[in-house]
Amino acid sequence: MSASRRPDRRSADISAWLNHAFSTAAADRPAAEDALTRLYALLGEPPPEFVWVPSPNAAVPPVSASAEPVESRLATRVAALRRRWGDVSPEARQTVKESGAALIRAAIPRSFGLHWYGQQDAYWVPPDPDDPELALWATLVRSCGWWWPRDGVCVVAERPLAIRTDDAHRLHSASGPAVVYPDGWGVHVWHGTRVPPWVIDDPTADRINRSLNVEVRRCAIEHLGWPAYIDQAGLRLLSRAPDPGNPGCELRLYTLPSPLGHEPSRLLLAVNGSVERDGTRRRYGLRVPAEFDHPLDAAGWSYGLTGAQYARLQRRT
Repeated sequence: MSASRRPDRRSADISAWLNHAFSTAAADRPAAEDALTRLYALLGEPPPEFVWVPSPNAAVPPVSASAEPVESRLATRVAALRRRWGDVSPEARQTVKESGAALIRAAIPRSFGLHWYGQQDAYWVPPDPDDPELALWATLVRSCGWWWPRDGVCVVAERPLAIRTDDAHRLHSASGPAVVYPDGWGVHVWHGTRVPPWVIDDPTADRINRSLNVEVRRCAIEHLGWPAYIDQAGLRLLSRAPDPGNPGCELRLYTLPSPLGHEPSRLLLAVNGSVERDGTRRRYGLRVPAEFDHPLDAAGWSYGLTGAQYARLQRRT
């Protein structure tokens, strides 16, 4: 469909539509099964047996032995729809697909083939489409969670019991899973970053220092708080200085305990020059070589500069 035929979609209340992607109401099973039966009919297939599961993690779709399985033929039709319609908006893709469905998928430890997201397909399915086939997908956005079409059977997941987000509409919870399904399975997320449960439930300096994942460490420290982390980790402040590249902010250089088998290092604590999506500026810690005794030298090293060169910066980002 050409861009000239899309003004109604752009003028629709996208925010209200995307609310379906984060709905925690029980699935409308009759509506979902009717829409799925009609999609099967478009492929020339009889109505499938429906198997409802309490979460995407609980889905174990049967493997089809057909040469042209239903899911592959359906994917071909979806590709044609996507070429005509594209995404609802870039913001919808970021909010629903990349900051929502992708994090849930990443938390499931196995692969189970082609599937669709039901309510979280709202990022590409437009509200109130005039295309009859696309209208079936809009019904699924309004009525169910993830689903797996297979020959003769369709596995469909319930919607979550809870979905928690931050002010920037990213999955987030500081007190338990950000997404919880009826069977108790959930996903822990800190401001859009998927993390192990301990980051939310019991962050400690010891666990943080043992983590090999930089992003997990960052999230855990943010949750615990820099003062508490510095105290628990036994860090000692070596020196501090105004940050010339970030007016009004301060650089702090701390000693770091040397883990067994690792080179000694220090921690430079700084404030991000860029504003986050929620309007705040993130504090972050950067490991630097132990040869530095002044925070300007350490900050300069992180940019490939000397301390004197960094001191002459107007502003960094």
